[in-house]
Amino acid sequence: MKTSFSELLQGRAFEAVVIGASAGGVSALLEILPGLPAGAPLPIVVVVHMMQGRASQLAEVFAQRMAMAVLEAEDKQPVAAGTVYFAPSGYHLSVESDRCFSLSCEAPHNFSRPAIDFIMASAADVYGSALAGVLLTGANHDGAAGLAAIGEAGGLTVVQDPDEAQVDVMPRAAIRLRTPDLILPLRDIRTLLALLENRLERS
Repeated sequence: MKTSFSELLQGRAFEAVVIGASAGGVSALLEILPGLPAGAPLPIVVVVHMMQGRASQLAEVFAQRMAMAVLEAEDKQPVAAGTVYFAPSGYHLSVESDRCFSLSCEAPHNFSRPAIDFIMASAADVYGSALAGVLLTGANHDGAAGLAAIGEAGGLTVVQDPDEAQVDVMPRAAIRLRTPDLILPLRDIRTLLALLENRLERS
């Protein structure tokens, strides 16, 4: 599988990864993120659906399990290499043209705030073909349009295998809207992320 990934990535340069998840997403993220090395060159931006009015503790949970720096994204904060960012509760998270985060209180999208479509579509505008997007388990259609925007911009699109996902609604919606570059189980998504990071470290 590593060889096929290498062939797929040949000649491509990546500057950021965005990951979206909903129901079952924390468990899935715990399978793919821990183990990435400290000082890894890619920023990874993660949006997970949360109950409205409930503060997110994801940054704290993952900071205890990862060598990479882990932060909750803040308004006007530059997107820095080697850092995992989690969207805060109650705000849509976007990346602006100056590669800083923007938080907004626009109406929920697909019943969610933060919404995956917001971060994926905005990051696609900023990073274009240098963006990798990953959509995991979830119970609604959020993220399908955002991942399609990444694909239309020339970025790499990855969807968790729906047959493996805890809730398959979100990955199936993404596959129906626009065929992704890769449909993978979590173990191979973990391999792909590690390969992206190691590849950049060597380049």
